[in-house]
Amino acid sequence: MMKQFDVVVIGAGAAGLMCAARAGKHGRRVLLIDHAKAPGEKIRISGGGRCNFTNIHAGPGNYLSGNPHFAKSALSRYRPSDFIALVERHGIAWHEKTLGQLFCDGSAKQIVAMLIEECAAGGVENRFGTPVTGLERQEGGFRIDLEEETIRAAALVIATGGKSIPKMGATGFAYDVAAKFGVPVTETRAGLVPFTLDPALQASLQPLSGIGIASEIRCGKTRFREAMLITHRGLSGPAVLQISSFWQPGDEIAVAMLPETDLAAVLIDAKRENGRQAAVTALSTHLPKRLAQYFAEKAGAEKALADTPDKALHRLAASIQDWRLKPAGTEGYRTAEVTLGGVDTNALSSKTMEAKDVPGLFFIGECVDVTGWLGGYNFQWAWASGDAAAEAL
Repeated sequence: MMKQFDVVVIGAGAAGLMCAARAGKHGRRVLLIDHAKAPGEKIRISGGGRCNFTNIHAGPGNYLSGNPHFAKSALSRYRPSDFIALVERHGIAWHEKTLGQLFCDGSAKQIVAMLIEECAAGGVENRFGTPVTGLERQEGGFRIDLEEETIRAAALVIATGGKSIPKMGATGFAYDVAAKFGVPVTETRAGLVPFTLDPALQASLQPLSGIGIASEIRCGKTRFREAMLITHRGLSGPAVLQISSFWQPGDEIAVAMLPETDLAAVLIDAKRENGRQAAVTALSTHLPKRLAQYFAEKAGAEKALADTPDKALHRLAASIQDWRLKPAGTEGYRTAEVTLGGVDTNALSSKTMEAKDVPGLFFIGECVDVTGWLGGYNFQWAWASGDAAAEAL
């Protein structure tokens, strides 16, 4: 006899755990399946092991999608305050960092444990370390084939995420399921990912590897002001990860280091006060010395300030605060925090996350073409989309 469930959720990440727990508490008989042996692996490593579990500013404007209005419904019905209340009910201490980002005081494992407890409270069964070997739509629901059993369910929720960080088991499973049932998928690519640079530029920056600095990075009309990190592979850090989701191959980016400091004024004032010092010396009061040396040499501004025309000092400052470059590419899914694109939102109900042409089939979380900024926004989408589907099951 096939075991019968009201709901089968495939994928025990943030969205899947939330959906299973909420559906179970609504009285549904739920089975949660994941090919990984342990649930919530990406939750465990998030936020440096402390899980940036939401952002108090999360709203539709913090997400990229082919349909910018799609996320409004779910996000308005399950807000950051709702997840904070859940965290506090479980006695998990948390704190706010910069830009509205909320983290556990302790460990990200507390969030995983909380969600598992919520699933248990809803009577959710699980099959971890169990790959799905087949899916078929049948009258009244779906047949799900596992290695050692076959399950029937009235509703099927796909919460297997995107392609980011394949070493943790990420696959294109959700997109394969969508294709199988005729649900369109938009083009996918790596998001929130470091940039790589052309070999010549990368070689010139090697001495600067490991330097981090406050920066504003612009691509087109989009800009982010956070830290940038120069690495042995290219550029990383929060500002770079943020802008990478808006960047397309061939695009130029503009980097303004220390955007709140007028470096031209720093140099002119230093020239007036002590013209015998070099530009590097003046810049080094604000910039790491290696960085100051690099740009001074690049601008040919190595003489004493008194011997350097003001125009040259302005050019030097501009080379640091309006540094134009074209990334060669990104590090790809290997280090990407999210996958851009995914299951086409035009094929889903924004209220329920159900496929419009396949009753009973739902897609939630990262596999959907809704991608948040860095800083807890993607977790909030996982909670909200998981809750939206659970309310409809």
